Amino acid sequence: MFDVVIIGAGPAGASAALFTAKAGKKTLVVDNDKSITKRAWIENHYGVKEVTGPALVETGKEQAKKFGAEIVQGTVTNISKTENGFRVESDQNQYEAKHVIVATGMMADLAETVGLKTKPGTEPRIKTILDVDAAGKTNIQGIWAAGTIAGVSMHTIITAGDGAKVAINVISEINGERYVDHDILKS
Repeated sequence: MFDVVIIGAGPAGASAALFTAKAGKKTLVVDNDKSITKRAWIENHYGVKEVTGPALVETGKEQAKKFGAEIVQGTVTNISKTENGFRVESDQNQYEAKHVIVATGMMADLAETVGLKTKPGTEPRIKTILDVDAAGKTNIQGIWAAGTIAGVSMHTIITAGDGAKVAINVISEINGERYVDHDILKS
């Protein structure tokens, strides 16, 4: 049983995994390796002079793994409610989780299959997004969404920040109090 299963390891998903794993939550990321970020050249990401999309995605995965997140290859095909949370089914395996974060970028087909409420997208070329509240909660308690699928701008710095925000909200809900992750400069 995972505390959190994150679907997608692009900037939103990997950022969410970094925070949940660093907070000591048992985290799994299921990724199909189809992030649109893998086609990007990025010069507008704060703190990074320039980076290829593939390098940014790999760095994000490595950061999440550093804190204990597990990342597996697969395409999630279904999410179903169980007595203790959710069953996340992929074309490779199935997993149990207390919370799920959907970070599937431009892809809304899984969300529609699962019964998550959608609405028209507002970004260019984004047809459908999930209808989420300000915290990232969907219409199904325990399923959250972050990044482009949650309606934020598809710029990597914004989706990564949204992944972090949603992760902080998930961690806070699990802990029963507001969670803050601040490290102090090492001397």
